[in-house]
Amino acid sequence: MAGSKKGFIKFVVKRVVTVYIIVMVAVYLTIIIANMGGYVDEIMKGQLMLQIRMQLKGNPEYSTLPPAELEKIAQGIYEEELKRRGLDQPFFIRSFVYMKDALTLDLGRALYMTSEGGSRLVKLIILERLPYTVMLFTTAMLINFTLHLVIGLYLSRRHGSKIDKLFIALAPTSIIPGWFYGIFLILIFAAYLRVLPYGGILDVPPPTDPIARTLNILEHMVLPLSSWIIAAFFLGCYGRRTFFLIFSTEDYVEAAKAKGVPSRRLTTQYILRPTLPPIITGFALSLIGSWSGAIITETVFNWPGLGLIAYQAIGAFDTPVILGFTVIYAYLLAATVVILDILYGLVDPRIKVMYGR
Repeated sequence: MAGSKKGFIKFVVKRVVTVYIIVMVAVYLTIIIANMGGYVDEIMKGQLMLQIRMQLKGNPEYSTLPPAELEKIAQGIYEEELKRRGLDQPFFIRSFVYMKDALTLDLGRALYMTSEGGSRLVKLIILERLPYTVMLFTTAMLINFTLHLVIGLYLSRRHGSKIDKLFIALAPTSIIPGWFYGIFLILIFAAYLRVLPYGGILDVPPPTDPIARTLNILEHMVLPLSSWIIAAFFLGCYGRRTFFLIFSTEDYVEAAKAKGVPSRRLTTQYILRPTLPPIITGFALSLIGSWSGAIITETVFNWPGLGLIAYQAIGAFDTPVILGFTVIYAYLLAATVVILDILYGLVDPRIKVMYGR
């Protein structure tokens, strides 16, 4: 047993190192892609030179200087500014500096975007929007996970019934993404019936009373939340139903039925318990995925979360924000993978023994 525990700890350490290397590679590739191989930095240099020239032309002290002298001064300021920003080095070298800063969560300053308070610090921009994404998509994930689990288990025990066939028939409706359902919900409940807001998170002007403000936020959540629940409902339930159906037809379950094991114990001990590892995996990955937001959904509903930030950053070529968003998500995903490996060993002793060899 001691050897098994020691081997499992050794496996976890190796897993941490492997996952971190993967994160490093993913971050570096993101830097290359986000900078378009250094092209974005060249755009920044051009904008910097243009800005310096405009400032000098608008300064009365330099208005009488000949163009050649003015250009010489601008070039000197430009070279000093390049050194200050580290843009005087080749992109290949800068890319590793960017990676080091990203991996140490020194996310720097955005090029164009700002937080609601006017700050350009990337960490403030992301942390400011993260709660809104968690509020909407984590809520949707928890509701979906619970509904799919409960209804899927119910359908698996009523295999071949009318309601089971109904869910099978409607499962293809989940092919349509949530934002597409969102557009229809906006047209029906906001444009036609006028009972719910089009989007955003608060009315303009927003309520000042805390209770009224909370209710107003919940009112704005109804349509985007419903769109994600509707989109995933039938396919999610059908997937869980099929998943549980595979385990409920195992020989040991049939043997337990023949022995007269009570239905409740049969469900919890013979069906749910063996399926815990994949259920935990699905829950954890869905939770992390919900924190990344949904770009199109947040754009459709003008929801001020990480998805909308990512959309705006991509459109503006704001590399630090894109990189900061990717790094935080990569770290969350990596931590989740490692934690899942540890949980597998706790939930299923067979995995601990297998990894501990």
